[in-house]
Amino acid sequence: MAERAALITGASSGIGLAIARALGGDGYALTVSARRPGKLESATEGLRTDGIEVQSVTANMTDEEDVVGIFARHREAYGRLDVLVNNAGVGIGAPLEEIQTKHLDMQLEVNLRALIIGTREGLPLLREAGAEHGKALIVNTASIAGKGGQAWLSIYAATKAAVLNFTQSTHHEVGSAGIQCTALAPGFVDTPMTEFAKGQVPAEEMIQPADLGEAVRFLLRTSRNCHVPEIVFTRPGERLDTP
Repeated sequence: MAERAALITGASSGIGLAIARALGGDGYALTVSARRPGKLESATEGLRTDGIEVQSVTANMTDEEDVVGIFARHREAYGRLDVLVNNAGVGIGAPLEEIQTKHLDMQLEVNLRALIIGTREGLPLLREAGAEHGKALIVNTASIAGKGGQAWLSIYAATKAAVLNFTQSTHHEVGSAGIQCTALAPGFVDTPMTEFAKGQVPAEEMIQPADLGEAVRFLLRTSRNCHVPEIVFTRPGERLDTP
């Protein structure tokens, strides 16, 4: 069994892969999950090339059975869970009058429902880790859009505001069990998800995925007596409520 293990959803690229690389580099055995098998396997092979112990689990985060299956596979492989990163997310912009129900449902299911199910499924092993060393960690990827409503991103912003609130609720419930919960709320990060904005903000001027990986490292290196509820990431000079 690995000494420490982590599970990261939405880990085939961008923020999730950067966090996986940071945790794997620090000796965590990993379960990484994403929807597209080819892209996920490519990311996984890259991690293995770096000497990281990792398994991949393809999953559709709108399917409860798939989400539950990620955790079953993780338990079978490693028998422990010290860090859970609920990172999978989707954003679909539209004017209010043009919101499509299927896009509404997809964002609610991936950004919020799957995160709640994942937290539920991960808690038994996280409680064991918290009892062992007092520093189990849940990281939920929210967004700076969750800090204030965003035009044309109303559904996405609403789900991310809910993620911030759910993170707080989770910590109030399980913090005494040695489990800390932190929400990451970044502005524009240089990932495939922000391609739509790169005409407005060049990729080289965006927050880098590795910045969020380093933030998770920071959370794990603080003492068990230090809880960081939320980290907000902005570009220099940027308003807090601007992606």
